[in-house]
Amino acid sequence: MPKGNVPRRVVTGHDANGVSVVLSDGIVPVHRVMPQDGVGFYEIWNTDSMPAPVAAVEPSEPTERSLRVPPEPNGTKIRINEFFPGYINELGNQSPFHRTESIDYGIVLEGEIWLVLDNSEVLLKAGDVCVQRGTDHAWANRSDKVCRVAFILVDGKFSEDLVELVPSIKDKLMLNGPHD
Repeated sequence: MPKGNVPRRVVTGHDANGVSVVLSDGIVPVHRVMPQDGVGFYEIWNTDSMPAPVAAVEPSEPTERSLRVPPEPNGTKIRINEFFPGYINELGNQSPFHRTESIDYGIVLEGEIWLVLDNSEVLLKAGDVCVQRGTDHAWANRSDKVCRVAFILVDGKFSEDLVELVPSIKDKLMLNGPHD
């Protein structure tokens, strides 16, 4: 399965004197591949509360946990997804249709990917940004090259007017990993 370069992660903090320092500098420590779906996840960072606690050092590696798509309640998540070519399902998509109660910023780093919505599709290319706002959607790499997308996910809450407009909006929420 083709892979691009492993992302480098630089984490800053403070030393015992309060001086800004680099706490870690290296490849992303958590990389998961789901060969049945042709996707890989590089878990960059997670926070579990808002406002996010900013300490001198992190008490533990925040990405060493289950592969959860939405962030934790009141949390954030940044990851880089790799969508490998050749994994289109019978519906013409690569991922299952899913929805999360979050705001997700998807920044295409390389390649191209189709954002598939209920009744439309949009082709996104390197440099494009998608602001995903709790809609039912899927992704499809229909090209012959790997597509890399950086996703920044922020926990959200559906507004009352949206719940009135789409009463079933919470029926098919993705709450854990891609196959929950």
